[in-house]
Amino acid sequence: MILYPAIDVLEGRVVRLAKGDFAAVTDYGDDPAAVARSYLKAGAEWLHLVDLSGARDGKRRQLSLVESVAATGIKVQTGGGVRTGEDIESLLDSGASRVVIGSLAVTDPGKVSGWLVRYGAQAIAAAFDVRMKGDTPIPVVKGWTEEAGITLGELLQAYQRHGLRHALATDTGRDGMLEGINIPLYQSLVASRPEIAWQASGGVATLDDIRQAKALKMGGVIIGRALFEGRFTLEEALAC
Repeated sequence: MILYPAIDVLEGRVVRLAKGDFAAVTDYGDDPAAVARSYLKAGAEWLHLVDLSGARDGKRRQLSLVESVAATGIKVQTGGGVRTGEDIESLLDSGASRVVIGSLAVTDPGKVSGWLVRYGAQAIAAAFDVRMKGDTPIPVVKGWTEEAGITLGELLQAYQRHGLRHALATDTGRDGMLEGINIPLYQSLVASRPEIAWQASGGVATLDDIRQAKALKMGGVIIGRALFEGRFTLEEALAC
């Protein structure tokens, strides 16, 4: 299982949002590359880098930021506002190892399936933000304000024959809240689609969350706020 320490960047600054709310921002400084170097030194091989400006505006690309972070030597998984093949190519050319597709993975799985074929399954990750309706995950888009109208299970059927290998699943009710990961959600996803390396995103609060994800045979865990707030160190997380 891969640990992905996360850096969310807005207007060049490292921040965290509570439940994706741009009005609920916590600022952690203005040197994302320095944070990446500290994670690399601690033993991380990958970094999850989110361009919140791109996610908000749907077009901005912080390519110089990706370049500077990738130059540290850490592998970069990055997304935020990716809309076109040119966006993907620009990020890969800037040093990203994997590009995360968010809204379009929900609204246009045909296009994303084409990108999986064109750029390779290792270069693309789909990100599914979901709202739980009982035990059923419903994909949401547009800043988590609109439901997709289908379940995540139904959406995943569109990717069955197109080689999706990496995917993030975020329970939006837990993101940035330090409430722990949604174990039943991830247990269900791993059981139903074991060929996908699922990444737990949102809610990691303790080392037990990481141990539980590992026990579920998750492909990875994304850790954000818990590291910035000193709930545990990256070295401790990697030792789980």
